Amino acid sequence: MHLNNYETVFILTPVLSDEQIKDTVEKFQKILADNGAEIVHVDHWGMKKLAYPIKKKTSGVYTVVEFKAPSTIVKALETEYRRDERVMRHICIVLDKHAVAYNEKKRRKLSDKKVDEAATTEEK
Repeated sequence: MHLNNYETVFILTPVLSDEQIKDTVEKFQKILADNGAEIVHVDHWGMKKLAYPIKKKTSGVYTVVEFKAPSTIVKALETEYRRDERVMRHICIVLDKHAVAYNEKKRRKLSDKKVDEAATTEEK
């Protein structure tokens, strides 16, 4: 079975507690895993100001998930996003080879930066 590379971003309502946010993110990760997706990376952007109000909210909690999956999963995932009232907005896009390479490079830079910071703090 051919797997495509996808990236999904979803914005949760800011009124949720940290525990509720964690549960919601885990719910969508479980949906992906149950439908045969391989989660490559999860990035929690946290609370961000919205460009325009959505449902009278001016901020939201952003999460980005990069995954590999068959194309059938997108419809199931978007249905679950629409059913969950904690999700204010969502998008799911197919990544081409250049986007996948860019994301890998970005993650590598972040991990190298963390190693450098850890080495610097150990030296102090």
